Amino acid sequence: MTTITDLYPTRGASEVAVPRQDPVVWSAPGHPGPIAAADLESYERDGFLPVEQLITPDEVAVYRAELERLITDPAVRADERSIVEPKSQEIRSVFEVHRISEVFAGLVRDERVVGRARQILGSDVYVHQSRINVKPGFGASGFYWHSDFETWHAEDGLPNMRTVSVSIALTENFATNGGLMIMPGSHRTFLGCAGATPTDNYKKSLQMQDAGTPSDEALTKFADRHGIRLFTGPAGSATWFDCNCMHGSGDNITPYPRSNVFIVFNSVENAAVEPFAAPVPRPTFIGARDFTPVK
Repeated sequence: MTTITDLYPTRGASEVAVPRQDPVVWSAPGHPGPIAAADLESYERDGFLPVEQLITPDEVAVYRAELERLITDPAVRADERSIVEPKSQEIRSVFEVHRISEVFAGLVRDERVVGRARQILGSDVYVHQSRINVKPGFGASGFYWHSDFETWHAEDGLPNMRTVSVSIALTENFATNGGLMIMPGSHRTFLGCAGATPTDNYKKSLQMQDAGTPSDEALTKFADRHGIRLFTGPAGSATWFDCNCMHGSGDNITPYPRSNVFIVFNSVENAAVEPFAAPVPRPTFIGARDFTPVK
């Protein structure tokens, strides 16, 4: 049995910051794709790339209607892939949405979407995770600061930082309704968090992050060094970001909902192995174990 070296130790006795060991952009210079060379350089530097209009207003209407259909379907609500707000009991997220809905499956296969992922990761890709995030007004809770890769490495077994996410706005993202915040350049440092992973940690972490949460001291250092960028934009805009970006979002106490579709693409050459810092892998609707390339 081949032993895979753990390049990014985490969930130990203490918090440890280590330099990134992997490329940010994996394709060779000049590799064809939808992203212009200058934008690819910006992504490599900052760890993210905003796209002003990834999908058209007509397409937004189609995806919004499908989102509403899903969150009002009693069968979807009863499914374990749906996560509800602890206080309001409204649906917060629906996972594996590309398998539940053919409409969202079509979005995953769209060349404007998967083509960018292939270009960044330099290979065929599969969907490690997909979900719709619904942040209704008047009290939807945020997502605390974290690196996705820390969790995907520790609990899903992704060996390397060869994974990219896209958040596509289905409602306007204002500066006030709980938008995505990223620390530019934070993707260059891996922060291994302190504390062991509890059994079935995903059941709690999908509502409120605990294990894998950076310390206040580390977050302050990161913010002082990198600053914080808040992403706003109309429905149809999108933000691509590296798996190791330190990011989070605040509560939405405005009357205006913030709904996004979120797709995580992983390289087929970075398929998940056994978790690096958890007793067992998370359920497959959160961290896929089917590595079939998107076609």
